Amino acid sequence: RADSLIVMTVNPKKQSIEMVSIPRDTRTMIVGKGKEDKINHSYAFGGVEMTLATVEQFLDIPIDYYIKVNMEGFKDIVDAVGGVTVNNSFAFEYEGESFPKGEITLNGEKALKYTRMRYDDPRGDFGRQDRQKQVIEAIIKKGASFSSLTNYGDILEAIGKNIKTNLTFDDMKQIQANYKEARRHIEQLHIQGKGQKINGIYYLIVPEEERIAISQRLKEHLDIGL
Repeated sequence: RADSLIVMTVNPKKQSIEMVSIPRDTRTMIVGKGKEDKINHSYAFGGVEMTLATVEQFLDIPIDYYIKVNMEGFKDIVDAVGGVTVNNSFAFEYEGESFPKGEITLNGEKALKYTRMRYDDPRGDFGRQDRQKQVIEAIIKKGASFSSLTNYGDILEAIGKNIKTNLTFDDMKQIQANYKEARRHIEQLHIQGKGQKINGIYYLIVPEEERIAISQRLKEHLDIGL
């Protein structure tokens, strides 16, 4: 299952990035399956293609590229950029590690734990989503600041082992060359919904007006006609 779904839009004219997490329990129509289910089940039903189609329909925007990362890959990428610095909103402990409140620097293993904790977070999965986006934002800032592509050896090694993407190496070079200033303006958006049990299964029900508002916000950022 795709337990972390994060959509990122990048606008080179505005030099800005918007990131939105789609909560994994969001109930929506699974494209190609013909029924409503949790959005993270789309991956179990039909892999990357079904997940992309379902996310495109849910947000009503085109998804050009995807990056599928497993847990080891996440860890390796953080290590490949030399660790990341994040601002932790509250102190907690998880799997033998302490994470104090405030600015903290994380290696790959700690970053993975930092993004996996959920049950002790007063905001539950929403808090976890924000920590995931924090770490991704920190990776972008670190990676985009590299002076040349010679710094990417370790990253490409991490990508080769644990990541699948439809980005070509030329795409990556173009993004690094033309979009890196966008890292200075990253905005994190939130999808609001209400938990509800249907036939004994927990779902997050996202109101239609909320879904449309997020969709329109992303369309504006992508300069797509509304």
